Amino acid sequence: MISNQILQDTIEGIKSITRIDLCVMDTEGKILASTLRDAGEYEKAVLAFVDSPAESQVLQGYQFFKVFDENQLEYIILAKGETDDVYMIGKIAAFQIQNLLVAYKERFDKDNFIKNLLLDNLLLVDIYNRAKKLHIDTDVRRIVFIIETKNEKDNNALETVRNIFSAKSKDFITAVDEKNIILVKEVKANETYEDLNKTAKVIVDMLNTEAMSTVHVAYGTIVNEIKEVSRSYKEAKMALDVGKIFYGNRNIIAYSNLGIGRLIYQLPIPLCKMFIKEIFDGKSPDEFDEETLITINKFFENSLNVSETSRQLYIHRNTLVYRLDKLQKSTGLDLRVFEDAITFKIALMVVKYMKYMESLDY
Repeated sequence: MISNQILQDTIEGIKSITRIDLCVMDTEGKILASTLRDAGEYEKAVLAFVDSPAESQVLQGYQFFKVFDENQLEYIILAKGETDDVYMIGKIAAFQIQNLLVAYKERFDKDNFIKNLLLDNLLLVDIYNRAKKLHIDTDVRRIVFIIETKNEKDNNALETVRNIFSAKSKDFITAVDEKNIILVKEVKANETYEDLNKTAKVIVDMLNTEAMSTVHVAYGTIVNEIKEVSRSYKEAKMALDVGKIFYGNRNIIAYSNLGIGRLIYQLPIPLCKMFIKEIFDGKSPDEFDEETLITINKFFENSLNVSETSRQLYIHRNTLVYRLDKLQKSTGLDLRVFEDAITFKIALMVVKYMKYMESLDY
């Protein structure tokens, strides 16, 4: 259904050109949009006109017109004046709103189709049949972006995204829940993942400045057929979750850059608990003191380089060696040995994953 604001903008635009006052009412005589002050007085006349077989009528200085949507009466338009010119303007207004109904209905149908496509609610044959009816290309390259907003039902963010991509009619913007905006974007033949990352940056920057909204953007991989769009959506959704767990400092996450985090995310919790028990003998890395945790993280950041790590921590090299030796005694893992360092790093990531999953249960 067309919003009242769109109807108001439409008749005000027509009035500014023609200087003819107009009013749009529903079939119960309720005013939806108007440039008139006394339109409410004609409610009874409108109700009588609704029940009449006529498509237009002149009454008490006004001309009445009906607007249909597939033989279903939707709106009544009043045009002030009884001349032929006013009749013509009224017919033009009715024609304009009729076209808006068609356009908005098509947009609603496309939006419904895209939502069901993303959620795997369509049979393969239905995907191609409905895409053909809605004039949606089935064999172009596409990718799915998920834009998570801080606030639920962030209409400013949604409108900003629509404004960014509104000129590109082959892109689709929708929402499947309260916090996530979904962008199904067509990918040109010469576009790369680097270009798509730039697109994600544009979205983040625009929403930060125009919508005053802090967002996270995740995107899947490029697919070549419309039936694969749901796969790209699932990848983007996983990227968003994995990003929250392991890469909290990033506001843009690509599925193709998730690394080992993607594997850990798919592990069953019982297996994770068994792994941690084996590595830390029932203990948790959370039990390490803050100094030890800072040392471990900085050591990993510097690719196991003792000299650079001690320099950045402002401690003597021997002090760092002492800390690493102490950690080795308590865990049996020497972070200076590559294989032990990998095991320890994975263990830390597994603990993060377990904590995240536990938080979802509360």
